[in-house]
This record gives sequence, structure tokens and C-alpha cells, in this order.
Amino acid sequence: MWLEVALTDLQSAWNNVQHHTEEISSERLLVRRGQAFNITLYFRNRGFQPGLDNVIFMAETGPLPDLSNGTRALFSLTGRHGPSPWIALLETNGASSLEVSLCAPPTAAVGRYLLKVHIDSFQRSVTAYQLGEFILLFNPWCPEDSVYLDSEPQRQEYVVNDYGFIYQGNKNWIRPCPWNYGQFEENIIDICLELLDKSLNFQTDPATDCALRGSPVYISRVVCAMINSNDDNGVLNGNWSENYLDGINPAEWTGSVAILKQWHATGCQPVRYGQCWVFAAIMCTVMRCLGIPTRVITNFDSGHDTDGNLIIDEYYDSTGRILENKKKDTVWNFHVWNECWMARKDLPPGYGGWQVLDATPQETSNGLYCCGPASVRAIKEGEVDLNYDTAFAFSMVNADCMSWLVYGGKEQKIHRETNTVGNFISTKSIQSNERDDITENYKYIEGSPQERQVFLKALQKLRAGRSEDPHHASTSMPLSEDSLRRLHMPSLQPSDVVQVSLKFQLLAPPHMGQDISFVLLALNMSFQFKDLKVNLSAQSLLHDGSPLLAFWQDTAFITLSPEEAKTHSCRIPYSQYSQYLSTDKLIRISALGEEKSSPEKILVDKIITLAYPGIIINVLGAAIVNQPLSIQVLFSNPLSEYVEDCVLTVEGSGLFKKQQRVLIGILKPQHRASITLETVPFKSGQRQIQANLRSNKFKDIKGYRNVYVDLRL
Repeated sequence: MWLEVALTDLQSAWNNVQHHTEEISSERLLVRRGQAFNITLYFRNRGFQPGLDNVIFMAETGPLPDLSNGTRALFSLTGRHGPSPWIALLETNGASSLEVSLCAPPTAAVGRYLLKVHIDSFQRSVTAYQLGEFILLFNPWCPEDSVYLDSEPQRQEYVVNDYGFIYQGNKNWIRPCPWNYGQFEENIIDICLELLDKSLNFQTDPATDCALRGSPVYISRVVCAMINSNDDNGVLNGNWSENYLDGINPAEWTGSVAILKQWHATGCQPVRYGQCWVFAAIMCTVMRCLGIPTRVITNFDSGHDTDGNLIIDEYYDSTGRILENKKKDTVWNFHVWNECWMARKDLPPGYGGWQVLDATPQETSNGLYCCGPASVRAIKEGEVDLNYDTAFAFSMVNADCMSWLVYGGKEQKIHRETNTVGNFISTKSIQSNERDDITENYKYIEGSPQERQVFLKALQKLRAGRSEDPHHASTSMPLSEDSLRRLHMPSLQPSDVVQVSLKFQLLAPPHMGQDISFVLLALNMSFQFKDLKVNLSAQSLLHDGSPLLAFWQDTAFITLSPEEAKTHSCRIPYSQYSQYLSTDKLIRISALGEEKSSPEKILVDKIITLAYPGIIINVLGAAIVNQPLSIQVLFSNPLSEYVEDCVLTVEGSGLFKKQQRVLIGILKPQHRASITLETVPFKSGQRQIQANLRSNKFKDIKGYRNVYVDLRL
């Protein structure tokens, strides 16, 4: 009598706890590679008899499973069926049941699998039984997995944590923007796998694509390309135009879940709209969901070098106003990307660990809009010839800036700055609400000999790469001694020539709705009289460095005695700047000074981010799973005028089943309002509430509150 399978228990609830996937589901089996999971087979007619019954398991993934490319595996309970790296071990043998421990190799392709069993009894072949589906994920808990992370606090932060902060503002005013990653929310794992199946790689060659899904390097490039929609039906359309009438202003988003679910619900039509922090946040959600440790990084004063010469050229007119750059070189006020943790067997030893991945569509990589993975250590050491896109990533944190004055059809070099690009590179601290500054991971201290030597090395490698034989950097001519000397010199400041310095100083914090008061401080460091003419201007900026119209100008004539300092007071009324503001609320004030007896120019500027009062969230009572919870949200109109079309959105993984939207309507000038929401938490542990208030005058008044949800009373 042959052995007949009657029922299978995949033990999903127990297995998922062991594999750190219980937050996703307790009913579906989700396991990690390189780690065993147990299933129980129940038989209809008799028990399992070792030596008489040969039990062979089959695991298949993808539309064209194949033994040769690793998307189909055959492995025997007795170990007699081939050299498959998959393992099946007998745990317990009952009267009519069999508990088996199965384990996928730590290099297996991730994705959705179909599990089958084939039983030979007494030399008689029996048709295979389908036991069920399971999803296989990367395993940062497994030392043999290439995404292994040897720190439980880091695994909790970079894989398990479903909320965080994305840093915005400017280098002088860094603010945390709360974000709901929600990687374990309902259906998000299915949407992440759907994203892989919608990629151009899968559409072109599904068999090869699925076979390569064991590599985090490969997966990260596929996901990176799919987050933006430039080449495919990716998740997000990018938009920096300030015109968002046919979509959502990027500043209004507070989480990834609503975006990913909208993409899925519309048949994978790109969601409108995203900018760099939204692209990075979505990628963080997908990568953490798939099991790759990931964090979100903000770089203040981030270079976008379009021609690969490690120089960002910036052009100014005679008023100090920054001009549109025809080459599109820019310094982004802040730029956001991801770091993912993985071994890099494709690189020389020592370049694994954190890798830069940038899903914002800036430049193409091998024909697609994606960037990375680029080793953070390779960036710091100037190894810009290592895969992938390391030269571009290097320029974002360590390019030099060249300032040019444009007048009368001519261009005059003002000065070259070596320390402008790449400041306060930031990410959320581990299991804390604090900010970590990780600039030292990306570059040596600005102005140090090591930093200039690395810059020189990177420049030489880039020039070698453009020679006839790009694979042999050593065959190219090195830079001249003069070039070497100039690159090691500190940047030439205007004060070295004219011996006068200019500096802006705010007289009060810049709050939305209030006038901006500041002074221009002029200091004569010489023993001679100086007569200065200074043109001042103010203009709005987008966070990607794109200039908008200038809305304020002034001219100051300042006479300085030897070693004298003077101030010139300035004020920009709210009524003058309000109608010119971008969503980013960035204002650039600048001064271009010249001395009557010298052709040299002095250029200074300051970026101001206008601050809003934040949303206050109060949790009224204890938060307990499956018990009603009241949440009070307090917000105000900071302006001395009516604001209309006010909408409050509130969300939080494990607290709200879906994003809550409350139509507020009109808020009176300086009015403070309160809304109380009711919800029922459905997951225990540390949670976060995120809130956003938008109106016709502002889009991103944010607030958050951390909440600990108890399992029971």
C-alpha cells in the first residue's frame, strides 16, 4: 500500500515567529533562506516507513522553474535524491503523520515558491502532491546569507522597524520628517513581489531574472529602477515643476503604504508625484520587506555632476542671483538616497557593507534610471571605477564647486570651493529618535591631506576611464605637478585678495508668516580704507537647487576704515515673499560685493528654510491591542490670513488599517484647532503616528507621536 498525503500543516504561525515574519502574517508561510522551517504531513492510510517510502520534495519559483538555473529544487528526506543544496530532515514520525524540517540554501532566489512532495512506495511511483505556497526572503540573521548583519539592534532598526525619520531642511536647520514605511502591512509583500515581476528584466527574460533573485546586488538594481517610472511602469512619477494639480504634492505624503497600494490598485500605473525623499522611502519599504537591511540617508548640499568632471559649475548675475545652469550641474539643498547592507563578492575584499542606492531618476546606469549599489567605503577611498555608479555617488558628496559671474556676455571666475558639497550626511539613529551624522563614512575631513588625495585619485581614475583603454587606469598619464599642487591648496577665498569678508546673520528665527530680518556684516581685514558696492537679492529655490524668480533686491554702499566692521540691515516683508515661495519654503539671500579699486568679486549667500509650527499629537489613555484608543491632534494656522482647503491626514502601521483623511475646510488667522480620532490598534509593540496638514497656503505641516501598544490589559 502506497503512502497517500491527506493534509499538510505548514505551521505558518510558529514558523513565521522563528523567521521574524509574524508581523506580515500568521496565516501565510513566509520564511527566510538559510534557516529551517517545519511542516507536518498527515497521511490517509498509514504511517511513514523509513526504507520503504522515499519522500522527495520539490520547490519551484518563477513561471519557468528549472533545475539548472536553481529555480527548481529536488531534495529527498533520505538525502538520496541528488546533490541539491536544499535540505529535508525528519523531525518526528507519528502513527499517521510526519514532521519534517526544510531549509532553503542561503543563496536561494527569493520570491514566491510552490512546494510539492513526491512519494515512492514499494518502487511504485505516485503522483506529486501540492503542499502549498510559501514566500522566501533574504535572511540578515543567517551568517551564510550575503545580507547578514551581525547586530541584533541594527537588524531590528534596519529590517524590522516600520517607521522612521527622513531629514530635510538645510544644513543650518535640519528637521526630521516622520515616515510610515509599513513594510509589514497587509498585501505589501505581494506588491513588492509584483514590483519585481513588472521590471523590464522579468518582462524580457523571466527565467534568467528569477534565477538571479538570490543576489542582493541584482535585486537592489531591479528595485531601484522600478521605484521611478522613467523606463517602465515604476511606482512613482517624479515632478519638480511645482505643478501637481493632477496628482499629490510630494510634500504631502507621510508613508509608503498608500503609494504602493495605489500603484497596485491602478494596474501598476505610476503614482503622481514623488521627489527624492519619497523615492528613497518607498525603496526602504520594499528592501526591508524583502529582508535586505536598509536605511534612508540625507546629504545636505548634495552635488549633481552631469558631466563627470567632479566640478559643479554655478553661475550668478551681477545682483548675486543664481542662474539656471545650461549643463544642469546643481547643488541640491538636500538629497535623499538609501544605503543597503550586503556582501560584495563582485568587488575586491573590504568593499562590502553599506551600499548607496539612489532611486531618484537623475542619470542613467547601463541604460536605466537607477544608481548603485555603490560601496560607501569605495566612495570614501575614491575608488570610483568600482561597480556600480561609484563616480556619480562620489560627486554627490565630494565634488568641488566653481562660481562664475555672468555679465555682458562674458563669464568671470569668482572662486572655487572644495568644501561646499556633502555636509551633515544624516540617518536615523538605531532604536532612537535622534539623528546620526555619518559624514565620516563617506569622506575624510574636508581640507585634510587625505581628503584632497582621495579627490585627486578619483579625478585620475575618471580621466583614465575616458582614455582608449578604460579598463587599465595605470596606462593613463597622471596629472601634472601643478595640478597636484592646485588640488591640494585650500580654496581661494575672495578675502585672500580684497581682504574684505561679507557674512549674513539672521536677527530672528525665520517663521512662516513673519518678516525676515537680517544684517549683512562687512569686515575690513586690511590696514587700508575700503569702498564697497554690494548688490543684494533674494529668490526662492527648489530643494534640487533649481532657482526661481528673484523677488527682492537692495544695494548697499559701505565704506570701511582699516580693520572696521559694519552692518547693513535688511528686512523682507511676508507680503513680499509669500507669493513666490515654493513648497520647499527655501529662500536664498545673496550678496555680490566689489571694491572700487579691485576687479575681484565677493560672493556670499545663505539658505533660509521657513519654519512652521508642528502638529501636536496626544494619546488619550493606554494603547492596547484590540481596544479602542482616542488620539487628539492639535494644529494651528500660523498665518495672519485665512487658509482654505485644509485636509488633515493621519496614519500609523499597526494603529490604523488605512490612512485617515479629515476635511477641515477653512482655518481662521492664527487659529488653533483640535481633532479627536478613534482607532483600534491591531499590533503590539513600539508604533508611530504620523500626521500632515495641507491647505492652499502650505502643504506639509508635520507631526508625529511614538506609542507603545500593549498586548493585553
